[in-house]
Amino acid sequence: MRPTSGLTFGGRYQLSSRVAIGGMGEVWQATDLVIGRTVAIKILKDEYLGDPGFLERFRAEARHAALVNHEGIANVFDYGEEEGSAYLVMELVPGEALSAIIERERVLDPDRVLDMVAQTAAALQAAHAAGLVHRDIKPGNLLITPEGRVKITDFGIARIADQVPLTATGQVMGTVQYLSPEQASGHPASPTTDIYSLGIVAYEALAGRRPFTGESQVAIAMAQINETPPELPMTVSEPVRNLVYACLAKSPGDRPASASHLSRAAQSLRRGDVAAAAAAVPGILGDNSHAATVGLNYGNATQATRIMTTQGVAAGAAAGEATTEETKTRNPWTWPIVALISLLAVVLIGAIIALLASPGTETPVASSSTPPTSATPEPSPSATKVSLTEEELLDRKQDAVEAILEEKGLVLDAQVGSAAASSEKVGFSYSAAPTGNVTKGETITVYFYDKVAVTPTPTQPSANTLSPLGPYETGDVVTVKWASYQGCPAGHPLSGFSFLIQGGPDSGTSKQDPNSKGFDVELPGTAGETTTFSYTALCTDMESPRSEPVTVTVTEPAP
Repeated sequence: MRPTSGLTFGGRYQLSSRVAIGGMGEVWQATDLVIGRTVAIKILKDEYLGDPGFLERFRAEARHAALVNHEGIANVFDYGEEEGSAYLVMELVPGEALSAIIERERVLDPDRVLDMVAQTAAALQAAHAAGLVHRDIKPGNLLITPEGRVKITDFGIARIADQVPLTATGQVMGTVQYLSPEQASGHPASPTTDIYSLGIVAYEALAGRRPFTGESQVAIAMAQINETPPELPMTVSEPVRNLVYACLAKSPGDRPASASHLSRAAQSLRRGDVAAAAAAVPGILGDNSHAATVGLNYGNATQATRIMTTQGVAAGAAAGEATTEETKTRNPWTWPIVALISLLAVVLIGAIIALLASPGTETPVASSSTPPTSATPEPSPSATKVSLTEEELLDRKQDAVEAILEEKGLVLDAQVGSAAASSEKVGFSYSAAPTGNVTKGETITVYFYDKVAVTPTPTQPSANTLSPLGPYETGDVVTVKWASYQGCPAGHPLSGFSFLIQGGPDSGTSKQDPNSKGFDVELPGTAGETTTFSYTALCTDMESPRSEPVTVTVTEPAP
């Protein structure tokens, strides 16, 4: 069924306007006719329905995504199929994608990037605790609300996108610029995969460019595996640079231990507490560049790349020391080794091409979680499992949450989370995971609201000046001028000025372009009358305080 405005899906979701077109389908704004709610509905392309197992996998992923309840993840409300079209009904998030913000502003303030990383990582932790890995974290999947809140979209979709045969030219199977080394090597994704991709996003926001580029998707994937990310600008503080480098470590084990640790570190750096940040991510204190340059040993393909590099260096060193006679006498194994290396290099490139342009191997979500670190036999469930619901832990202070968990034999991992919307919410819990039937002694991560965020506001502009200088006579025309304004908060560029003129023939309000520097005003025609000038700066959706007023009084012309 071709989506068009006015069409109704599932007997209740009426399409109104198309929001976006992506690799998997179209996203429309729609109205839920049953409860009157405005929603987003993602309608999949017909190409994705050619695989008999696809719809079942998609249903399962939709169910998994719907189970993750976190303020930083766009909610999944419903799923359906109608006349050959599969669709997913989701929360409609006001705001814009981070990709649009980066495209417009190029480089973002480090504090703003840390806030975005902290929010995104906190939401990812909730998903990882539920056994769900996103696998496609990128600026286009991070929506930023007008209040600066982050919402992750497309949970549960990315994992199955690469399991469908390609049936149409140009179908997008993944975003290689944000692909982790293990994904580029054809290995299963894990929670640290999302951490790596988030590190790429943070790098791009801080530097205004992506760390790895190439002339083809294969070249970029190879760079993800083997190359060192270029240094971030020196205007970014060293702890922040090191945090990003830690996320970009080639080996998953060298990255932050969890999304929770990453969120905690980013929040601490925002507060200027480097020690607390380093306690969560130790690499913040030192140079992590070595971790980002060590190639992964994921089997023969990557091993071949590493052998080839080593062989080249060794051959170059030997050439400087060998005699002419030694150069002529070659080892009989030289050509077989070269041939083997070349063959393995071809295998590597073929594997990457297969990853990017053909169906992968289905990997259950549960298998992408970090494996247990011990081989202790699992005790009987009846002796170790306790029931825990998120509701019994929410909207409570830390001591109350800790008491509930202690009574159940569980351990609290208290995390400072998002900024509270009001002072009454500060210190109260709003998210907990894992829940359900959990093992006694298990650690439960609970997020508590941080202090209310201070919303930046535009500064007061300087007072107007008039040209020429007074005194002024009746009927004079003056030019109202103002100084260059730099008081808009980050993320809210200057969009214009609003002027208020009180008294005289031009009395009233007027809007001026942000690039204009003045305009003419006629003064009153009666001696003794006054005209007052003042204005505000418009910073997109914010308005500054009004400037100090400037008042002039006109006199009779000299005889």
